[in-house]
Amino acid sequence: MQSFKINFSDRNFLVSFFGGVLLLTISLIVQFFIIGYVNSLTTSPVTDIILSNIRVYDVSATFVYGSILLTIIGVIIGLRRLNCLPFAMKSVALFTLIRSIFVTLTHISPFPTHAVISLPFFLNNEAFSGIFTGNDLFFSGHTGLPFLLALIFWQYKTERTIFMGFSILFAVVVLLGHIHYSIDVLSAYFITYSIFQICKFLFKKEWGLMDKVQA
Repeated sequence: MQSFKINFSDRNFLVSFFGGVLLLTISLIVQFFIIGYVNSLTTSPVTDIILSNIRVYDVSATFVYGSILLTIIGVIIGLRRLNCLPFAMKSVALFTLIRSIFVTLTHISPFPTHAVISLPFFLNNEAFSGIFTGNDLFFSGHTGLPFLLALIFWQYKTERTIFMGFSILFAVVVLLGHIHYSIDVLSAYFITYSIFQICKFLFKKEWGLMDKVQA
């Protein structure tokens, strides 16, 4: 509570925080329309060295509820470490915007055999259902996003372990479910690391807040 009082009475923190909220909101809106565009395309699948040699597994529950759990944990950790929140929000926003660009450039349909994603009732609407169609393939957001969070919170062992665990779990899940091609998963780590370095350059002030001692 003391941490909230100190940070939200700091003008620099407030500017960075609400800047992060705005950028994250814009990125999610862009993603919504980009996924709608991709879902409207007529595309064809390709062969894959891994997916072509393993059977498809039903990973729907892990894929969906794992995503929800990751979101909840991410919010809790962000609120617990407020000094990291502005940089984390802006980094996730840039990650989302860059991934949206990549998605528009690659028009490949999902692998012929893939897990059918069943959404719970509270996600069964247009805003969320489009995200789980599996048509936004390159690169894997489920693999890259938790890896990005692991890089952001790298100095904190517990948080680093949690987010790396999610990244590896999702990498395995999307391959077993044939939800992503192997190139989507492998490239996610390289592209995400590059995005992280870009964020450190673009958001220097927010990156500097990461070293601020929490009250």
